[in-house]
Amino acid sequence: MMGLRIQVFLLSVWFQFSVIAATTDPRDFGVLQSLRNGWQNTPPTWRSQDPCSNWDGIECVDSRVTSITLSSIGLTGQLSSDITALSELQILDLSYNTELTGTLPPSIGDLKKLTNLILIGCSFHGPIPDSIGSLPQLFYLSINLNKFSGPIPPSIGNLSRLFWLDLADNQLSGQIPVSDGTSSGLDMLVNTEHFHLGNNQLSGEIPDKLFNSDMALKHVLFENNSLTGMIPSSLGLAKKLEVIRFDRNSITGPVPRTLSNLTSIQQLFLSNNKLNGSIPSLAGMNFLSYLDTSNNSFNASEVPLWFSSLLSLTTLIMENTQLQGQVPSVLFSLPNLQTVVFKNNNLSGTLNISTSNSNQLQSIDLRNNSISDFPGSAGAGGINITLDANPICEVSGEVKAYCMKSQSNSSYSTPLNNCQRVSCGSGQISSPTCKCAYPYTGILNFRAPSFSDLENTTYYTTLEGSLTQSFQSHQLPVDSVSLSNPRKNLIEYLQLSLEIFPSGQDHFNWTGISSLGFALSNQTYKPPRGFEPYFFFANPYPNFAGDSTGSNKSTSIGIIIGAAVGGSVLLFLLLLAGVYAYRQKRKAERATDQNQNPFASWDPNKNNGSIPQVKGTRSFSFEELSKYSNKFSDDIGSGGYGKVYRGTLPTGEQIAIKRAQQGSMQGGLEFKTEIELLSRVHHKNVVRLLGFCFQQGEQMLIYDFVPNGSLKDNLSGKSGMRLDWTRRLKIALGAARGLAYLHELADPPIIHRDVKSTNILLDEQLNARVADFGLSKLLFDSEKSHVTTQVKGTLGYLDPEYYMTNQLTEKSDVYSFGVMMLELITARSPIERGKNIVREMKMAINKEKDLYSLSELIDPNIGLGTTLKGFEQFVDLAMKCVEESGADRPTMSEVVKKIENILELAGLNPNAESATTSATYEEASKGNFHHPYSNEAFVYSGSFVSPKIEPH
Repeated sequence: MMGLRIQVFLLSVWFQFSVIAATTDPRDFGVLQSLRNGWQNTPPTWRSQDPCSNWDGIECVDSRVTSITLSSIGLTGQLSSDITALSELQILDLSYNTELTGTLPPSIGDLKKLTNLILIGCSFHGPIPDSIGSLPQLFYLSINLNKFSGPIPPSIGNLSRLFWLDLADNQLSGQIPVSDGTSSGLDMLVNTEHFHLGNNQLSGEIPDKLFNSDMALKHVLFENNSLTGMIPSSLGLAKKLEVIRFDRNSITGPVPRTLSNLTSIQQLFLSNNKLNGSIPSLAGMNFLSYLDTSNNSFNASEVPLWFSSLLSLTTLIMENTQLQGQVPSVLFSLPNLQTVVFKNNNLSGTLNISTSNSNQLQSIDLRNNSISDFPGSAGAGGINITLDANPICEVSGEVKAYCMKSQSNSSYSTPLNNCQRVSCGSGQISSPTCKCAYPYTGILNFRAPSFSDLENTTYYTTLEGSLTQSFQSHQLPVDSVSLSNPRKNLIEYLQLSLEIFPSGQDHFNWTGISSLGFALSNQTYKPPRGFEPYFFFANPYPNFAGDSTGSNKSTSIGIIIGAAVGGSVLLFLLLLAGVYAYRQKRKAERATDQNQNPFASWDPNKNNGSIPQVKGTRSFSFEELSKYSNKFSDDIGSGGYGKVYRGTLPTGEQIAIKRAQQGSMQGGLEFKTEIELLSRVHHKNVVRLLGFCFQQGEQMLIYDFVPNGSLKDNLSGKSGMRLDWTRRLKIALGAARGLAYLHELADPPIIHRDVKSTNILLDEQLNARVADFGLSKLLFDSEKSHVTTQVKGTLGYLDPEYYMTNQLTEKSDVYSFGVMMLELITARSPIERGKNIVREMKMAINKEKDLYSLSELIDPNIGLGTTLKGFEQFVDLAMKCVEESGADRPTMSEVVKKIENILELAGLNPNAESATTSATYEEASKGNFHHPYSNEAFVYSGSFVSPKIEPH
């Protein structure tokens, strides 16, 4: 009791002196303390006393907090409803903190002075609260790239000052709300210039009431939803529109004639719908640069001659739109034309491009038409012309270049600025000005670029210059920027990898990162014309320059005086409380250790509640593993998680010890959960967990040692083995059986989430063993259909449906397995020199010819020249596994049955054990090889690609 009185007295005295010393309003100070206690990874300055004077990311006016900008700093936790007590708050930007989760508090509507609410690229979920429509000053609302679900609140229509509305890349459903006399709707947002609602699950018709002549709308982006009905004729009333994306929906009917009223349109995407009727006339759209009407059901017609009047046109894409007749040569006279795609139509006659006066024309794709003559082929210059699957390419004799499929491959990277690149260490990167530093990185996404020539470096140098100029003009500490790897994603966003290098030092500090993040999330940076609209997705920044408590903000006199007086009083009080504090410290240490270490009170000889619920798995001490591994001297692999060591148990059994490094360790409870997961898995085609170690600050997992490397090593030749067709079939069957067990017999079922050739190991008899459960997810009864989760997996193997929807199912593993089947056939990586193996196979397959005409893609080591029994059936199964829609893919148990049938067709018993040796096995090199536990693959996490960091 005495100790409690001392505590209360100490707190009251300290609070009084804190208030005297601080310049922050006490009400706001309490709220910020609550936020600090609920978040992890806050800046070091948040340990100091006065937020308005010292805390990074906090801005104040007259002692009241007006701005919180904390993007890209790795915050974890939830957004407490306490924040709504900051009555003077105007700006809240928590973007690019992917571990910020939970729901948006309904009391968010109490922030009556909020102008900017920016939560891009976090993991918030649940419905958008209706109270968000009670923010009368809101100007920017950007909550894209989260997991918000449910309908769009009609109350958003009350936000009369709203300029920017971005709800894209969530899981929103239901109809687009419009006012009806009793409730608000988006039609009331007459001052809003941006409707970004793409990549959701919106359904129903686009309401005719949505658009009106009073609107300031410039961008309407509804791409990749489930919208139906017709394009509303009222769209033609919004005459300021510049960008429209209605593509990838189920919109029907004819395109309304009122569309021709939109003479300011620059980019128009109508592809992948069910539009019918006549191709709409767009004559008069003098600023139109990008037009895509592909994959619709328009009436059969010739290529309209009015196209030749669109002098700004760079890109014309009309794939599968029932075009017929001859391509008018006048089309190629457009001065800015870069790309023409008319593939999969009924065009015929002669292709004549002799009238071309565009020095920008790069690509003409007329595959799968009826073109019979191309007299100007010799003068085509550097234009990439593709006429594959036309009569002109069916003539025997010399194969013309324009008859071969071609792939555009842009590998742009910012050139050096008149200097020589330096070699950097410790994870640093050389900048364009040849300085080693830790850059701020991420992906720039352009939702509707006005150009299609990704090899034109002029666009990127212009973009680099505007980025650097913008950052430096806003006094941000930027030395230079680097752009690289331009590419299009599945929904035609142009993506560029961005690196921003610091000025004056090799790191950014906390304030610098938050300021840069805000410049990109708040659209402070304005890109050159043709690049808008855009959004940025940042990688977490782990390389802050020291503990930035030495802020530029001046220390107030009040703090100094308060600290001096308070220190004197506290010294006396602390002497009185010394004995009590010492006793409480020991008690607290025991409690903390128990909380952080769920194994702390585990007595292996007792049925203790904290013991992991495991079967056949034991706890090893650190000393035991050090002894078994000869003090961790036999390093056999490494990856983002740490290293793997070979060890030998006293019984002579060899083991693999996977030892996490400090930066990649999980929390104790998560580590315990993973052990419980792995201990449930018992199948001959799954690597077995033998035990674990959680001592002396270490996290280690102990597995069976699998001696013959990964499937990847054996396909690439690193192991010295040659796998023939029979052996590859058996490996595919073993891996399929392991995955089918995880999906259907494990309790609860397990989705692996990272199926790939490096995670299929081969034992002594070359039997396949599924390994590496670092990204796996349990599928509980309430989640039988799917798990909504942040996208993770390896680039090239990643299920496109999972990527698009964030909904993980067993069919995501099936897609990855299908990619691996193609790898078994070709021995090629899923993405190699910019080419995707799935796309390459789809384009190359000809079922009318032997081996489906795939001889050039087949790995020669497979046994070409011998009969590959069941090959075509194996290819058919692989292509079924990589269908775009998960519903069209088989289950893993169905895959198992199919491969068993293929083996029987090849005259083999699918249930026979592998022989201890084989011709190919005996050829294996006895030397060293790249061990399966090493992982240098690249893994997708969130919306960017980064080196894999495994959680154990």
